[in-house]
Amino acid sequence: MGWKGVRRTAAPAALAAAVALVLAAPPSAGAEPRAGTTAATGAAAAAAAAAVRQDASPTPPPPRLPRDFRGKGKYIVRDLDITVPFTWEGRNGDSQMTAGGPQYPIWFTNLIHRGTLYTLTYKWPGLNEHPCSAIPGFSLEDLNRGFENARFVGRETLRRTPQRHVDHWRVGVVLPQLPPGNHPRLPLALGDIYVDEDNRGTFWQVLQFGVQNLYDPEMDEWLVMDTFEHRPGTVTLPARCEPPR
Repeated sequence: MGWKGVRRTAAPAALAAAVALVLAAPPSAGAEPRAGTTAATGAAAAAAAAAVRQDASPTPPPPRLPRDFRGKGKYIVRDLDITVPFTWEGRNGDSQMTAGGPQYPIWFTNLIHRGTLYTLTYKWPGLNEHPCSAIPGFSLEDLNRGFENARFVGRETLRRTPQRHVDHWRVGVVLPQLPPGNHPRLPLALGDIYVDEDNRGTFWQVLQFGVQNLYDPEMDEWLVMDTFEHRPGTVTLPARCEPPR
């Protein structure tokens, strides 16, 4: 989710808004449907049972990023064989993602800071320019408003230690916005978000894919959180991103 729509060179504001989070382990290490209590035999029976359980359960409320939080995990670009440390923190409605560092093959930070969406990529394979991109008029409220249109995929279990029971959501931007039917349209940015089933404000995993991942040959990148606490974090706007005085 991530907010990399900006650092992928001048993405439009609508795109950046929808992918400000879209914001991991790849599917082989990620989520599987939650096992049921009945001993169904065969793939078809298991799928049918899962569908019945999902239909019987009310749709949970969509993801909502809190104003204050802090978490640590990993950022994964699988096709480049890159995994780096990742932090995600929020304070009083501002928030910041940071992946990698000067000693790693990638290093970038994305921020929502005082109503502006910033992205600064310090290091990325094949990238020689490192400007700080800024899109004004984007806040935590705008991000959460975008999440309100997310589609509920289902309840799943992330197979880790410890296991995480999550609600899986799909968000994205498709342009142009047209009614159903045979109309040409392009999925510019998509993301899968996995939030704790007991707290929609606890984010455990995000897959983001599409044009906002233009630097990556396969256009898909993951973030996976090992910790996510609901207490204020630290958000620091890089000096390179500060407006002229």
